[in-house]
Amino acid sequence: MQAFQVNAPHDFKVAEVEIPSPAAGEVLVRVAFAGICGSDMHIIHGDNAFVRFPRITGHEFAGVIEALGEGVADVSVGDRVCVDPVISCGTCYPCRINRPNVCSALEVIGVHRNGGFEEFVCVPAANVHQVPEHIALDAAALVEPYTIAANVLDRMQPHRGDRLLILGAGMIGMTILQMARAMGIDEIIVTDVIDERLAAAKELGATHVLNSRTQDVEKEILALTEGEGVPLIADAACVPALLPQMLRLASPAGRIGLLGFSVQPSDLIQLEVIKKELTLVGSRLNNRKFPEVLALMASGKLDPLALVSHRLPLSEMPGAIDMLDHRPEEARKVLIQINP
Repeated sequence: MQAFQVNAPHDFKVAEVEIPSPAAGEVLVRVAFAGICGSDMHIIHGDNAFVRFPRITGHEFAGVIEALGEGVADVSVGDRVCVDPVISCGTCYPCRINRPNVCSALEVIGVHRNGGFEEFVCVPAANVHQVPEHIALDAAALVEPYTIAANVLDRMQPHRGDRLLILGAGMIGMTILQMARAMGIDEIIVTDVIDERLAAAKELGATHVLNSRTQDVEKEILALTEGEGVPLIADAACVPALLPQMLRLASPAGRIGLLGFSVQPSDLIQLEVIKKELTLVGSRLNNRKFPEVLALMASGKLDPLALVSHRLPLSEMPGAIDMLDHRPEEARKVLIQINP
């Protein structure tokens, strides 16, 4: 079968590999669609400290169960499924307090073990979620990015009437925007440096968009909020240098959700945090958010296919990587068709 394999940073290709067999407790999934994520790009660039090479990447995918490993009883061959990439031990401190997404022995499909950019992949049966019949598999492949959005919003604990500021209108910013709208957050400000992305954010329900390259974001937001600042700030730009600005833009009692994996230090002005009693929360992967997202998708409150700009076969994966590296303004979500 064909698979997109990363052998080392900047060393990748579509290769022929053997079809795996499911171990006890696993299922073999015939992958239909898989999405390229920014974290896949970090693996390719050598910026992911957790990956083990060589690796078949991909953690956003959906398909059909092809075979069952020993002891699997809750799903059947032929079931349409999407896959939660979070694998946890169930016994460590984070798992015991219901935070398995930061398990001490965490493994992530597509990072620590092979992922969805291949025709067939083995995953734990506990990690598959059945897809309702009226949700197409291309849409189901994008459940995972929405779980990222659901997780960071949950970590920020929105209150009725809260404004939300999203820094960055890339894929994660867009999923946060749609998820926030689905949760009932009415006023959402989105910033970016690419006008095309801001136009897309406006189409998807942003009430205000600001180009941080050409506009004074702080001045505009403080004017918009009559000097109060914003209660909820989601950092989907993941640029460490923006933290001081986020602290200044946050309202008293505000909550800031951080998503980036950068190892670069950020300047943190303690006075800003203490005088406003701000809450800074990290958000990693998702904490069992797949059922919530599938329910919202089934209800029509989320429109994942509105984010798809390209559909490409697995053989064109290297070209997709080149586009995302050198012409990111051309793409929203790139969806890879594997066994559609």
